[in-house]
Amino acid sequence: MATVKVDINNFQSEVLESAEPVVVDFWAEWCGPCKMIAPSLEEIAVEMEGKVKVAKLNIDENPELAAQFGVRSIPTLAIFKGGEVADISVGAKPKTAILDWMYLELDISPMSG
Repeated sequence: MATVKVDINNFQSEVLESAEPVVVDFWAEWCGPCKMIAPSLEEIAVEMEGKVKVAKLNIDENPELAAQFGVRSIPTLAIFKGGEVADISVGAKPKTAILDWMYLELDISPMSG
């Protein structure tokens, strides 16, 4: 599954009420580092299908959600579990670092299938 686009209309159902953990990418069109990590997030969404959902939220289109979760710089990745923020990672990182962070926070191993 590819990443899911979320906004004020579907954030509740796609993120807060999701049965599986969700990594939300808070980003904007003008953000160079956001564009740098986008391909990695697309790959992670496919590789982690069934374990984790990856959602993208444009902060320029949804400033109220960015403010609600205290997003001050982008890219910001937030892991939601059971409707709550479990952890936040700020700044562009290589795919391996993003995956390591996700494995640690979600208590899953890279080899679990």
